[in-house]
Amino acid sequence: MKRIPWNVLLALLVGLGLGLVYSWVISPRRIINAEPITLRADFKDQYRSAIAAAYAATGNLPRAQARLALLGDSDSIEALNAQDQRMLVSEANGANGKQFEHADQVAALALALDENNSGASLPTPTIELVNNAQAASTATFPPPPPDVPIVLTETPQTPEAQSTISVPTPRPTHTAVPTLGAPFKLIGQETICDSNLPDGLLQVLVLNSNRRQLAGIEIVITWDGGEEQFFTGLKPELGNGYADYIMTPDTTYTVQLARGSDVALGITAPSCQTPDGESFLGSIKLTFQQP
Repeated sequence: MKRIPWNVLLALLVGLGLGLVYSWVISPRRIINAEPITLRADFKDQYRSAIAAAYAATGNLPRAQARLALLGDSDSIEALNAQDQRMLVSEANGANGKQFEHADQVAALALALDENNSGASLPTPTIELVNNAQAASTATFPPPPPDVPIVLTETPQTPEAQSTISVPTPRPTHTAVPTLGAPFKLIGQETICDSNLPDGLLQVLVLNSNRRQLAGIEIVITWDGGEEQFFTGLKPELGNGYADYIMTPDTTYTVQLARGSDVALGITAPSCQTPDGESFLGSIKLTFQQP
């Protein structure tokens, strides 16, 4: 059996190297007009951020849904929430000063999609009508009272005058009194399995009626034999309305806002697994919003 001459082998290796340099460096294949579903994971994140920014500017939710469908995610809401967590972690590590703004937009889009899927709508404020003759009740404004008639009556006490004009005392009118702001509503409770987050992280996001984050809101967390309070706004790099708490394994918590809110019951650190099968404690994210 003859051996391949070394000069032939060297020529083959040189030819292979030159071919790789030409195809990878000098004239690499350029892909244009690719479908979003074929994008790399980091490019898909950029695509979602662009969709969220467009939604923040236009408020067009159906268009945002159509664009997200092009990515082929099995659950667009879960994909947005996972990206939001990655962006917050990246911002906390100082990777990009603008990451939080983009993360806020991504979270707002995920929240809008979740509300749209559940068919939830924000309650409208009511007006209380207080009548002096009856207790306060919630109702619509009544029609304006009819014109008070003018009645001509005779007055024998004054013989000089044959008659006088008597105007009866008007009836008491309804006074519109707006009710106080309703308590915060629990509009989102999500389980997040992200090994990049601290084990057992409880995240709380508090929004006003315009979906702006609120700082300084006291959060009360209780469990069997204990209670603690923490506040939003102490980590402004993660958002003015953001607060978090590290949960103890195998402990069940109750969470609510001190100013009045729905009560989140049965909160416990979820059990998650990495793709390699390694178990870890996941996170819970609660979102409260003022009607």
